[in-house]
Amino acid sequence: MIAATAIVHANVRLGRNVTIEDFCIIGAPFAGGEGAETVIGDDAVIRSHTVIYAGNKIGRNFTTGNKANIRELNVIGDDVSIGTMSIVEHHVVIEDRVRIHSAAFVPEYSVLKRGCWIGPGTVITNARFPLHPDAKKTLQGATIEEDAKVGASCTLLPGVTIGRGALVGAGSLVSHDVPAGQIAFGRPAQAKRKIDY
Repeated sequence: MIAATAIVHANVRLGRNVTIEDFCIIGAPFAGGEGAETVIGDDAVIRSHTVIYAGNKIGRNFTTGNKANIRELNVIGDDVSIGTMSIVEHHVVIEDRVRIHSAAFVPEYSVLKRGCWIGPGTVITNARFPLHPDAKKTLQGATIEEDAKVGASCTLLPGVTIGRGALVGAGSLVSHDVPAGQIAFGRPAQAKRKIDY
C-alpha cells in the first residue's frame, strides 16, 4: 500500500507487500546520482514523513519510525529497523537484524554489523577535525561489531570499534575501542568487566 500523499521517484524498485505511509519520499535525487536505483525488499513498512534518498539497497522486513532520514548509497540488510527521527548518512553499511532506536545519528562510513543495537539519542561521529579544509578526506565512522549494544544517549568518536557482543552503558563517551564481550561505561568509557550472561 502506497499512500496517495507519498512520492515514489523513478528508478525505485519495491518488493512485495510494501507499505509506504503519508508524506514519505522514496528515491529522492541527490547531486551526481542521476539514475541511481533504489531497492526496497519485501514486507517493508515505511512510516510517515520518512525520506529515503536514491541509491539505497535495502533488504526484506525493513521498518522505519516517523520522520526517519536515510541518505544515499547505503547497503542495508534484512530485518533492519530505524527509529523515529533517526538519521543515517550516506555510504553506511547496516547488516541484518540491526536495530537503530529513535533520534540516533549514524554518519557516513559507519559499519553496523549483524544484530547490533543502537540506543535512542546516540550520536556516532566521523570527523576528527571538523571544518578543517581536508576534513572530508579523513572521515571515519565507527564499527559496531556483531550483537554489540550501545545504550541510550552515547557519543562515539570517529573510528572507534565496539567489539562483538560488547555493551556500552547509557550516556557514555566512547573515545577508544571497546573489547569484545566487555561492559564499558563512563566519560570517557572504560571497560569494567566481562559480560557474564
